[in-house]
Amino acid sequence: MSQHNPRLVIGLALIVSLGGLLFGYDTAVISGAVSAIDHNFISPRNLSEAARDSLSGWAVSCALLGCVIGAAVGGPIANRLGRKAGLMVAAVLFLVGSLGSAIPEIGLGPIGGMGTAALTPFIFYRILGGIGVGLASMLAPMYIAEIAPPAERGRLVTLQQIAIVIGITLVYFVNWAIASQGDEAWGLSTGWRWMMASEAIPAAIFLLLLLRIPDSPRWLVLKDRKEQALAVLRRICDEATARATLAEIEATLVQKTRPLLSFGGMVIFVGIMLSVLQQFVGINAVLYYGPQMFRNAGFSNNVALLQTIVVGVALVLFTLVALVTVDRWGRKPLLITGALIMAVSMFALGSLFDAGAQNLWPLVAALTYIAGFSLSWGPVTWVLLAEIFPNAIKGKALAIAVAAQWIADLFISWSFKVLDGSSLLNGMFHHGFAYWLYAAMSVLAALFVLRFVPETKRHSLESLQALWSKPAI
Repeated sequence: MSQHNPRLVIGLALIVSLGGLLFGYDTAVISGAVSAIDHNFISPRNLSEAARDSLSGWAVSCALLGCVIGAAVGGPIANRLGRKAGLMVAAVLFLVGSLGSAIPEIGLGPIGGMGTAALTPFIFYRILGGIGVGLASMLAPMYIAEIAPPAERGRLVTLQQIAIVIGITLVYFVNWAIASQGDEAWGLSTGWRWMMASEAIPAAIFLLLLLRIPDSPRWLVLKDRKEQALAVLRRICDEATARATLAEIEATLVQKTRPLLSFGGMVIFVGIMLSVLQQFVGINAVLYYGPQMFRNAGFSNNVALLQTIVVGVALVLFTLVALVTVDRWGRKPLLITGALIMAVSMFALGSLFDAGAQNLWPLVAALTYIAGFSLSWGPVTWVLLAEIFPNAIKGKALAIAVAAQWIADLFISWSFKVLDGSSLLNGMFHHGFAYWLYAAMSVLAALFVLRFVPETKRHSLESLQALWSKPAI
């Protein structure tokens, strides 16, 4: 699409990227409630150390099981209902999950009167919201990639990641502001509920804005609604480009869907590994457990929450760097550079904890790590996942890759609580062990990209098919 309507394209991308904002908001809001969950639902059970840390890790990370489910059903929903309808389903799930996790006792008992029994409905509503996250994490970059001109697709899909980190930073501000309204006891009894409920506001706004967007022209062609697809393309670009784009889409969808391995196994392998490595570098251990990490460095709870805001601001600023560089430098250079920065900073962070440092240096190391992730593996992974899969297998392949990402995220988020709470490991490494593991994974990520990931910069979605093996006839 060489000539296009930039205001419309950017407007559509911004609306859909609100799904990313809710993605970030939903996954990070739990960081402010970890202490309250432990206090209200875990500690009264008088469990052993291992059982306590495992249950606490599950309560914090259970939404990620919903993310796996949402990503797994995202493919069928994207193909049957469309990208727009799927995003609307996600918005409703965000809304219900937010309010339900804030008041898990609703319909079951008095608010605050169920004790540890409220943990089960809390987990149910967190999983429900997680399904919304899984859907949005797959459908938002898919929609943006399908309406974006090739030369600007990287920047526009990066808006999704910018929205994610803005959502994370926003909820850090919200959590800190709510915690500041009362003392620690109020936060443990009431403040955490306001934190969880606050997501309902952006969820409702997202749902209303989605009513105004058209569906993806590629999905419309998939459903033999070519005139409607052409009408959408005419709004996006000039007449000649619209017809040429429609013809190109039709040529790659002569056979609407193909078996998953029609283009070879390598494209599936690359997609899954990009997703898994994005999580194995440890980003969500930092984002979900940031306050705990800073408390381990000797800071009070309110100061630890305030420092998570600094982390969130760094997320936004360095993701903006990716917005500028992803279509200039290319995908591979950014991924390799970012992975090396993360490896060095995670090694430094683990070493600082091992040495018993209780000062600002762990914050500096964490910010350097966030910078490396934000300009590379954060946004660029989503750009590549939206690009690399041929149209005829995109729904199924992207669903598998995103589901793998959330499974990896669930494993990292649950295991960090166990690793960081282990008396044996902390006696030997003073909370440093997990960060050294993430440093090793960052090195592996750089090597994987160098060997297996192709450069996709400035290719049309349809021409990217040629990067993989020839489709089966």
